[in-house]
Amino acid sequence: MAPAADREGYWGPTTSTLDWCEENYSVTWYIAEFWNTVSNLIMIIPPVFGAIQSIRDGLEKRYIASYLALTVVGMGSWCFHMTLKYEMQLLDELPMIYSCCIFVYCMFECFKIKNSVNYHLLFTLVLFSLIVTTVYLKVKEPIFHQVMYGMLVFTLVLRSIYIVTWVYPWLRGLGYTSLGIFLLGFLFWNIDNIFCDSLRNFRKKVPPIIGITTQFHAWWHILTGLGSYLHILFSLYTRTLYLRYRPKFIFGIWPVILFEPLRKH
Repeated sequence: MAPAADREGYWGPTTSTLDWCEENYSVTWYIAEFWNTVSNLIMIIPPVFGAIQSIRDGLEKRYIASYLALTVVGMGSWCFHMTLKYEMQLLDELPMIYSCCIFVYCMFECFKIKNSVNYHLLFTLVLFSLIVTTVYLKVKEPIFHQVMYGMLVFTLVLRSIYIVTWVYPWLRGLGYTSLGIFLLGFLFWNIDNIFCDSLRNFRKKVPPIIGITTQFHAWWHILTGLGSYLHILFSLYTRTLYLRYRPKFIFGIWPVILFEPLRKH
């Protein structure tokens, strides 16, 4: 985390329970953590195009919700890092829980008939979200949020490994790429937290262009944003294979996948 001595800017004193390693208001008076803010664009813009394409392809609403949920996380994170206000922190952290619950629902419903609804799983995930929200608002302990988020991510990892091991082995490339990129982001997140003092001292001694590359929380946003987007594509691809749709890739696996139903002969 960041040392206590940071300048104030447009948004006034920090009220969030977390203040990351990027120097506050070092780039502009209007944005507390500039690089941690703009790095959220990868979570905001591409998922919007993914949602639009999903609507055009007539895909199930839960996949549209997955894209939009990732966009909401990016927007909340933008607001949090721009202001370092507690209310904006909640706008970042709670949607992380909600979006992961949507991802979990998609992953566990990918082998069901089209447009089916699993009300038991839906109720469980909504209840989990409500409990996490209530407890977190009471205790205001970031570690609690991180543990709950980690549980959801771990569930997604196990489900993904099951699918690429036992169901669709040819999806290993996409599945493991998504996981690997996300884990690399998690590594950078830890480096940013553990070695913050050293990173700040290093940035004082090098040209700004080099110092920017050591904004590891920004890299966390970029890599986890990309990893999450690829996970949605993995989930979508799994679902459409089960429904016997034929995928057409644009730009490899980025930014969207188009689908068309297999024609009956």
